[in-house]
Amino acid sequence: MENYRSTITDKKRIVIKIGSSSLMHEHTGKLNLSKIEKLVRIIVDIKNSGKEVVLVSSGAIAVGRSAIGLSERPDSLSVKQACAAIGQAKLMMVYQKLFAEYSTTAAQVLMTKNTVLNPVSRINVGNTFHELMELGAVPIVNENDSVSTYEIEQVQTFGDNDRLSAIVSSIIGADLLILLSDIDGMYTDDPNSNPDAEFIDFVENIDDRLVNMGKATSGSSVGTGGMAAKLVAAQIASPSGTDMIITNGRNLDNIVSILNGENVGTLFLSHEKSDFNLMDMVD
Repeated sequence: MENYRSTITDKKRIVIKIGSSSLMHEHTGKLNLSKIEKLVRIIVDIKNSGKEVVLVSSGAIAVGRSAIGLSERPDSLSVKQACAAIGQAKLMMVYQKLFAEYSTTAAQVLMTKNTVLNPVSRINVGNTFHELMELGAVPIVNENDSVSTYEIEQVQTFGDNDRLSAIVSSIIGADLLILLSDIDGMYTDDPNSNPDAEFIDFVENIDDRLVNMGKATSGSSVGTGGMAAKLVAAQIASPSGTDMIITNGRNLDNIVSILNGENVGTLFLSHEKSDFNLMDMVD
């Protein structure tokens, strides 16, 4: 496994997913601008090394609710969609400004379930990603929450941006997917409640025992995904030929450590399958 970690340094097309809880100040629910600036700087530096990067970023609803003064995540679907519409624009404004400071163009790509299920739109969005990367831009992806009810109701479609990031990885043929979480990686049990939980640094195959370890919970008031969602993401990424690593998003230097081949986070090994059907994991 240690020898395999060294091959991570050769990955050329990388998808990074960051969740709402990693973008916001925990006690105020407002954007952590210094952390976002560091994320942008790391991504630009990765690009400068000759790699391609796609960022899947949550945060639209959290930013929107902060903008209109809501202290708690709203229950009403229409309020959530309104928050998403407000927050997505504000979030992209921050990303574009920060990327521009490093002479890099940020591009927004909003997707829904139908984007993936429809063969024509799926090809079109794949072409868009490839052209953006060819032009040197950084695609920033989110589900189109202002018109889609799937992700914000947590129905089993995209479900959350963990799954969306794996779908994007599959569509663009990514070499590596990095999921920035609020935990160091995969454990045998929830380490917050079980001090005897053991860390798992390498997963060669995803079996039923591992799936049963997943907890469909989140310790954050702004996020929607838990370990179960990340295991679903691995079940999409692995047969698509994408290695996936879960690591703690509280320390963004973990991204750099991973790309340097260090043993950080939980690595899910890819096993590309010719008969893998992405639609089976979306519908």
